[in-house]
Amino acid sequence: MRRLLERYIIRLTRTMNLRGKIVVLYGLVVFVPTFILGGGAGYLALQNVRTNYMLTIDEAVRQTTQSIDFRKQSYDLLATRTGTDGELVSRLARTYENMSDQLETVNYVNRSFQVTSQYLPGIADFRIYHDNPTLVQDGGLLWKPTDRSLRGMNEMTWYQSVISSPLTLQWSYIPGNTVQLIASHRITNATGYVFGAIYMLLDYDSVFGKLMDHPFNGSGRLYLLDESDRIVAASDRTLIGQPVTATSLSKLWKYSDGTQSVSDDGKYFAVQRISGNWKVAALIEMRQMEKESAMTVYSIVAITVFFLSLSTFLILIVLKNVVRRIRKLGDKMSDIAEGDFEVSVWSRNSDEIGELEVMFNQMAGRLGSLVEMLSSAKIKEKESSFQALQAQINPHFIYNSLSLLQWRALDQGDQIQVEAIQSLTTFYRFALDNKSNVTLIKNELEHVRAYLDIQQLRYPGNVQTDWKVNEETLELYSIKMILQPIVENAYIHGRIFTRPNACIVIQIKKNDTTVQFQVKDNGIGMSPDTLSRINNGEKAGSGNGFGLLNIRERLRLYFGDAGRLIIESAPEVGTVVTIELPIYTEKPHI
Repeated sequence: MRRLLERYIIRLTRTMNLRGKIVVLYGLVVFVPTFILGGGAGYLALQNVRTNYMLTIDEAVRQTTQSIDFRKQSYDLLATRTGTDGELVSRLARTYENMSDQLETVNYVNRSFQVTSQYLPGIADFRIYHDNPTLVQDGGLLWKPTDRSLRGMNEMTWYQSVISSPLTLQWSYIPGNTVQLIASHRITNATGYVFGAIYMLLDYDSVFGKLMDHPFNGSGRLYLLDESDRIVAASDRTLIGQPVTATSLSKLWKYSDGTQSVSDDGKYFAVQRISGNWKVAALIEMRQMEKESAMTVYSIVAITVFFLSLSTFLILIVLKNVVRRIRKLGDKMSDIAEGDFEVSVWSRNSDEIGELEVMFNQMAGRLGSLVEMLSSAKIKEKESSFQALQAQINPHFIYNSLSLLQWRALDQGDQIQVEAIQSLTTFYRFALDNKSNVTLIKNELEHVRAYLDIQQLRYPGNVQTDWKVNEETLELYSIKMILQPIVENAYIHGRIFTRPNACIVIQIKKNDTTVQFQVKDNGIGMSPDTLSRINNGEKAGSGNGFGLLNIRERLRLYFGDAGRLIIESAPEVGTVVTIELPIYTEKPHI
């Protein structure tokens, strides 16, 4: 078959000159396939862009909404924490009989909340208003509402609107002012009695401006609406303060339930809800974005065609030079055939044909010298390797973040939060350490204690833990995370925190050749069917049994038949999980 094909190609190109053969070969092998593949790839890329366009837009809207929600919640949290500060409420509710007590309160407010007002960027003014007749105002952080002007409104009117509003936290715009916003929060005690209000004047650009201006690379617009569907922030700042029904969005507002719509004029509209029953509305010009993507694909095709045309032009120039020099050599060989051995070819090129011309001159001058064979140039193969990048979660980022939270909790004097963060740090330091799948038993116990401390903070005093740990087992090795999932099952599936006299017993003891772990709880237990399925290596539904199956598999992986997992349970009685594995003073391996 190969010989027949060779003969057919030779017969087909027999009448063609060298230039024609190389041009045809280049066209069939390079130009035509490249053009077809480039055009097909461009078409498929355009179709793929169109197919996945909605997913891309939805993801862009989702990420933008998350950014806006995160920014809003940051200021909400600052106002809420200040408005519910127990010490501040106590001082505002107090009756003052002398100036020294008032001065102490003023100093407390300045000392405690001067730094608080600088936690977030864009806070232009931070005030604490009160109506306590026995407490002064210092004009710094502590104020009393009067008939003064407050950013284009009456101070007393603003204060009364905040106090009487059904909303504890309020955001409002300043009429005629598109560069600032006001965030207010009532100061209340545990019973809901109002003692004052928090006033935060925010710089619009720092809070929402960078997110709202020119979103989606200028191909769309964003609108942030409060709980009453009034525009708080928008790409078009002239709409701030208007109800959405009074804007051009009113025709599309029927999709405010969270669905998406593409209008007849190629506009994509989506509404997503965020905290506080607020909404983020996105209006995107799909045709403009699609046009940009199409232009990118068309540009790739155009560049491909350009370089193919350029390569064809260069091939033709090189062929012209090669053919001319070959014909010149042919003419000189005809002269030698006719007996003229004084001929020579003038050459100034160092390529292969130039070497042939030099060799032709040597042959003609020596009259009988052997014609040296041309050496073929060695073609060096260039190897290209591409190394894929694999992103890894840096656990230090989590540790640093928890340290920052712990510092802030210490600054606020919240000891419970400090203990919770310390337990979380211990828990994640062990869980995220993926350098080895084995650990000392004492480290495993520390991990379980951190988890139980967290649960104790969540259900204080509900569950008692009884530790029965043999000290000589602490320096032995075990595989990681075999106790914590069992204790977690006692809370999640055993619902032990709902049981009277709830207790978890954790026992570790050393036998002759094995170490035995046992976790016993008096939770709600398992039904016989559930217990049977788990013991048979099956999931029991709703995630129940997945952690136990994982432990069983890892025991088999490291210890074979020597690693055992035994589960005993009865409804309304409790569950006992026993693990046995060989004694290891050195790290075990798979």
